[in-house]
Amino acid sequence: MSDDVSELERLSSAELHERAVALARHRWDVRFFWRLLEMIPAAEAVAGNLDASDASVAQASGLVHEALSAEDDPDVQAALRPIYIDYLSRHGDEEQDRAPGGK
Repeated sequence: MSDDVSELERLSSAELHERAVALARHRWDVRFFWRLLEMIPAAEAVAGNLDASDASVAQASGLVHEALSAEDDPDVQAALRPIYIDYLSRHGDEEQDRAPGGK
C-alpha cells in the first residue's frame, strides 16, 4: 500500500474523487461505482440535501452521472471522502503503476 492514509487525508475531496474515479475506471471496477451509488443518498443527507437523499432506482442514471462527474457538490464529496480514501489506500499501487513514468 503505497498511499499512506494520512497522505490521502491531506488531499482535497475533489482530488480524492478524481483519483478514485480515474482508478476505478482504469480497473473497470464496477463494485466501486456500485458502492459509490449506494452511498450517494446518505452523503446527500449528511450534506443537508434531504430532498436529494430520497433517490430511487428510477434516478439511477442521474446518480451514475453524479458519481462520475468531477463537478459534484463539495459537501457531498466531503461526505464521500472515506470511500475514496479506503479505495485509494487499497489500490493506490495500481494508480501509481499507470501514471506517466510509473514506478
